Amino acid sequence: MAKGIVQVVHERDDPYVEIPSRTLSNVSFNEKKGIIELLDGTQRRSFFSLLGRRKGEGSQAKKFMQTVRVAEVCKKLIDAGDSTSIRDLFYNLKVPIKTPDGKSGKELVFNEQSESDPIIEDIEVAVAALREELGVHAETKGSMVGPMTIVDNGDRIELSAMGSGGWAVPSIVEGDVIQFVKHKAKFILLIEKGAIWQRFNKDRFWERQQCMIIHGGGQPPRGVRRLVFRMHNELKLPVYVLVDNDPWGYYIYSVVKQGSINLAFESQRMAIPAARFIGMSSRDAERFDIPAHVPMPLTDEDRRRAREIRNYPWFQKNAWQREIKYMEALGVKLELEALSNKHFSFITETYLPKKLKDKRWLD
Repeated sequence: MAKGIVQVVHERDDPYVEIPSRTLSNVSFNEKKGIIELLDGTQRRSFFSLLGRRKGEGSQAKKFMQTVRVAEVCKKLIDAGDSTSIRDLFYNLKVPIKTPDGKSGKELVFNEQSESDPIIEDIEVAVAALREELGVHAETKGSMVGPMTIVDNGDRIELSAMGSGGWAVPSIVEGDVIQFVKHKAKFILLIEKGAIWQRFNKDRFWERQQCMIIHGGGQPPRGVRRLVFRMHNELKLPVYVLVDNDPWGYYIYSVVKQGSINLAFESQRMAIPAARFIGMSSRDAERFDIPAHVPMPLTDEDRRRAREIRNYPWFQKNAWQREIKYMEALGVKLELEALSNKHFSFITETYLPKKLKDKRWLD
């Protein structure tokens, strides 16, 4: 990237960086592969451009400078074989911009982390590498437990003996850090919420069903998605996704299955087209006799999001159209916790075992 900028300077032209666009209009759903892929649309970030291309976008010159500064830090981390958190990187670059005479000015390179995070993602897609490969990692988020032995950064760990908290899934889970030694697992259960995962762990669902249970605290972070991808492809373990019955739960499942718009350039290393949606379904209230007063009404935002995802190409299968439209017609949503209305272990003792036995899932 730096050599390209220097070359343009030598040609006495306006220095720039070319950033692939991470927007819905620049992705395509590859039906054959079952994943979202990035197209070739780009945006040029120029140094001699004091105004943004769109109203309220801010100076392109400043964004150009910010992009180069973040890239510089990443290069130093790579050369040193070091890594740091996205929060640390922000504070490292929360420094005054130098004036032409070499003095510190009043304006900072970054004022808020909300400015630096998108720049990291821009560089990722520009050089076709995950931020973890650039020496930048996120906060550890997600836990896993089950009948498996791994090596984590040289330490041998039995994932069936991790207590109530489980093994904390790190941000970097590549083969040089995490190795799978042995396992007796039959499948992977990816659970949306940490609190529900705690119930599955407390009831030792993983022991009864011989499976790995993992959560990502909402939409799973890259470390969790990449680890599940590796276990699915390297260990040939089926993946079942357990999320809330609402548009946000449906979307979390789609991110695991097809990839995301924001990370379309990495779908090949994260998306799991064979992942199955095991619940919750709009029809589960009827099937499992959940009282009518338990489901929550859909909000206006829920309905807007439902219409939005119903139009995504990757939700065009008849089964998914019926599922989403039925939820809209009912006008209610079901959180996983709603099953606790029956009793606290209903989800682990009755609900999920029955759905697995009856093969009631959506692909």
